[in-house]
Amino acid sequence: MATNSELNARRGAAVPRGVATAAPIVAARAENARLWDVEGREYIDFAGGIAVLNTGHRHPKVIAAVREQLDRLTHTAFQVTAYEPYIELAEKLNARAPIEGLAKTILFTTGAEAVENAVKIARAATGRSGVICFSGAFHGRSALTMAMTGKVAPYKAQFGPSPPDVFHAPFPLARYGVDVDTSLLVLNHILRADISADRVAAIVLEPVQGEGGFHQAPPELMRALRKICDANGILLVADEVQTGFGRTGKLFAMEHYDVRADLITVAKSLAGGFPLSGVIGRADVMDKVDPGGLGGTYGGSPIGCAAALAVLDVIESEGLLARADALGARAKAHLLELQTRNDMAPIDDIRGLGSMIAFDLVTARGAGTPDGAAAKRTTTRALEHGLILLSCGVSGETVRLLYPLTIEDDLFERGLERLTTALREG
Repeated sequence: MATNSELNARRGAAVPRGVATAAPIVAARAENARLWDVEGREYIDFAGGIAVLNTGHRHPKVIAAVREQLDRLTHTAFQVTAYEPYIELAEKLNARAPIEGLAKTILFTTGAEAVENAVKIARAATGRSGVICFSGAFHGRSALTMAMTGKVAPYKAQFGPSPPDVFHAPFPLARYGVDVDTSLLVLNHILRADISADRVAAIVLEPVQGEGGFHQAPPELMRALRKICDANGILLVADEVQTGFGRTGKLFAMEHYDVRADLITVAKSLAGGFPLSGVIGRADVMDKVDPGGLGGTYGGSPIGCAAALAVLDVIESEGLLARADALGARAKAHLLELQTRNDMAPIDDIRGLGSMIAFDLVTARGAGTPDGAAAKRTTTRALEHGLILLSCGVSGETVRLLYPLTIEDDLFERGLERLTTALREG
């Protein structure tokens, strides 16, 4: 059997370096919250394929649903002939999504594709072109979603001019001196200096920023955006690609707010590891696009739809929303204890809704200066001790926890112990 180093050498010769890989191991198999590399070493997975595996690797119900669908059909293209799993999934998402009034759903393949189509729908529904997003946001790597993403390196560097009519307001982050009032001040400045409100189709934001560092949009910001949108005929779009399907203790993170979005984008944990994404929105808005204006050859794959229906069943039958809250509380309590210890790397700003948990590495206790190098050291040490972790954040200072919500209790505690080892100084 090939080793990690041998396969990485082949990877370097065959795959361009533009697609980065966080961990220098090659996966061979996985089960729930465990993963084994090609050399047989076992790891506890606190990355979850970047928030894709809320129901774990290869959940038995998901695998069974996929196998059953494989015996029926794998592809027709929904634009050629429809199939029931797509329709049934749309019905279930429409019924559960926090959308005002009747909802409709269209399915795609990737998160970026969902976000880009949400903008298309907003533009068709409003007859406008402008889009306002926020700094620190990650919306994708396609041309339009790259423009919407609120970080230059590595997402925009090297790729030339962005599509026009995309603007950014600062996202509220106390560490960087930005509060809600500042965000709204700049947003209103954009509407005065750059694009008039009657040319803006959508305001797009993540209820909890993903790559930006797991920072929640404050409720007062969400209320203010809803008010601005209502006053000016703008659509509010919630990018729930990373926050959806139980991660925050709700099926949708927007359920934590007392206002609703007009459109919600979904992907990642929707289908338990199979490629599937979608846009859920107000029916009157979704139907503004003429037939043929939306779609894609692989969008709403029968396999992905079958997996997603099983995922929704697992979330409900196994009580994963409550479990997200319970596991998140345990993780935060553990981190708060580590924060008091002098033998640990300095950590700060322990935060998170449900099990969308993160903390920052800083240069010194109480200093608050972000330390991206320390976060990188932590993820590297964690891997050495058999724990897969990811970092993120404005300066790379954030360590995020994305364990499956189905993780066994003893394995969860072992994962926290390995995190402790990775954070220990000396």
